[in-house]
Amino acid sequence: MKAYYDSDASLESLKDKKIAVLGFGSQGHAHALNLKESGMNVVVGARKDGTSWKKATDLGMTVMEIDASSKWADVVMVLLPDQDQKKVYDEQIAQNMEDGNTLVFAHGFNIHYKQIVPPETINVMMIAPKSPGHLVRRTFREGNGVPCLIAIHNDYSGNTKEMALAWAKGIGGTRAGVIETNFKNETETDLFGEQAVLCGGSAELIKAGFEVLTEAGYPEELAYFEVMHEMKLIVDLYYEGGLSRMNYSVSDTAEYGGYVTGPKIINAESKKAMKAALLEIQDGTFAKNFVAEVNGDKANMTRLRKENSEHPIEKIGAKLRGMMSWVKNKNDED
Repeated sequence: MKAYYDSDASLESLKDKKIAVLGFGSQGHAHALNLKESGMNVVVGARKDGTSWKKATDLGMTVMEIDASSKWADVVMVLLPDQDQKKVYDEQIAQNMEDGNTLVFAHGFNIHYKQIVPPETINVMMIAPKSPGHLVRRTFREGNGVPCLIAIHNDYSGNTKEMALAWAKGIGGTRAGVIETNFKNETETDLFGEQAVLCGGSAELIKAGFEVLTEAGYPEELAYFEVMHEMKLIVDLYYEGGLSRMNYSVSDTAEYGGYVTGPKIINAESKKAMKAALLEIQDGTFAKNFVAEVNGDKANMTRLRKENSEHPIEKIGAKLRGMMSWVKNKNDED
């Protein structure tokens, strides 16, 4: 796959466009502020009585209500929660889309699963930074950037890829590298990574390890440090140099123990469960269940959130982190 960098992209295709970024959360604030500082004509679309309105205004952004900003703009990026995008699109965006306008996303969920079906007379593209928005913002201000994916769903105007690369450059992505994909692959791999490894698999592995140690009589504090606190150190090594870097950096005892014990924990049954999860992502089962959950009373999500927050590792973790002066809750420094 080809990677695009600063020399491969130009801001010119967006210079004369009116851009609306809908939402001012983690990703929204980063895209809006970075694009503005890159010389783009950007407004933020937000609810008049919402917290984002004041926050964006305080940071020097022009803010408009969502329907008004969508009508004003040539390019509209939807950076609202996945579960809110269809309703907002149907009620406040769709009627304002004119031929040749561009609709932009940072994740392919609503397009891929046909929650949103745009007309064929507009451009539809995606720019997806591979990091939380606060890191997109922080690295940009430092003169760097984070890698991004771009994808083109519909190229009505014939220059949608150039606009996607311009957007990626405007937020700092081409400083780190940009890879082109499609909405299907981005959506399905992103959901799988979140569920099987990053948010689901790792959390369950940590909780299970904590439970095994504490049920065997070891102090909660020791268990927390071993299975939660030190996880960051290992992940940082993965990030810096892959599996080999991690194994090079730990002791021989840890390396050998990992080789012989890891496959007993994450084994053929685990892989079988991962494949089943991927199938539900590919065939739309997960999307259907998620949409039904968030459009209903959210009873299952509420229950799961409560159970997770009340797990013993969360309670001992809050206590221990309160003693760690070097651990900071890094909010949006902007």
